[in-house]
Amino acid sequence: MILTLTPNPSVDHTLEVDDLVRGEVVRIRATRAQAGGKGVNVARALLEAGVDTRAILPVGGGGGAELTTLLGDLPRVTVPIEGETRGNVAVTESDGTTTKLNAAGPTLSPAEIQALLRAVEDELAKGPDWVVASGSLPAGSPDDLYVRVAELAAGHGVPLALDTSGPPLRAAARAGSVKLLKPNLEELSDLVGRAPTTIEEVTDAAREILAEGNGAALVTLGGHGALYVDAAEVLWARGPRVRTRSTVGAGDSALAGFLALEGTPEERLRRAVAWGTAAVSLPGTTVPRPEDVTDDGVVSTTGPDPLWRIDKL
Repeated sequence: MILTLTPNPSVDHTLEVDDLVRGEVVRIRATRAQAGGKGVNVARALLEAGVDTRAILPVGGGGGAELTTLLGDLPRVTVPIEGETRGNVAVTESDGTTTKLNAAGPTLSPAEIQALLRAVEDELAKGPDWVVASGSLPAGSPDDLYVRVAELAAGHGVPLALDTSGPPLRAAARAGSVKLLKPNLEELSDLVGRAPTTIEEVTDAAREILAEGNGAALVTLGGHGALYVDAAEVLWARGPRVRTRSTVGAGDSALAGFLALEGTPEERLRRAVAWGTAAVSLPGTTVPRPEDVTDDGVVSTTGPDPLWRIDKL
């Protein structure tokens, strides 16, 4: 069972347009509202694949009520808060370009933060295989909130996968004890203070953050695939070119794919890239279903110029 924590969930509204022209009237081709937040996306992807999962998240106000409805049958623990659950907007153009308008979200009180951590500890006591902590932190949260989650996870012997950015990522990475860090290239660049431009430079940057006492890094590289780095090996993989409909949540689907099943790092990385590739071909924050990830579709291993590639470096 995989437990997820999303301290700052959202209702994600996606608007599909032909072209986004600032200052002009833009016709919307399609709209959709979906439950959002990085950990929620991970849990949704796992649920679609039949993997046992449970999501922890704070909810409040009308936005929280809408989010709860949109979560459907996703197993969850909701922590009531006084503030209003945020709503985010993504505008997706016909060429796949996505513009995200993310609200800051509610301010959590110290008591609400403690309630969230108690919910995490209660669920950790049930022995999940992983806990995934991901996304931005709501106002009022200390930058070391994920460090506290890592300490709770370590106390119960549960590995932690972390996907966040900025000060919360720096605090957790420097504290060590994260089993799997999942930055994208921009987040990794911010973390190490430079912009890697080659696979070798990305590997060096990842090894730098692993030296703080973390276990492994899964670095998502957008259309260039993903890189897995641990103490023993470095693996890089990419999937086929697909028509991009929305990039929102693709990294979350990749993380879900990596964690979904047991396997070697190579098998996990292959699945991560397959799920992430499938996600960008779907609208909004739609997560891939098993039928979206197929050997003759998203992942191809045949032909003189295979669309799938995985290298040991």
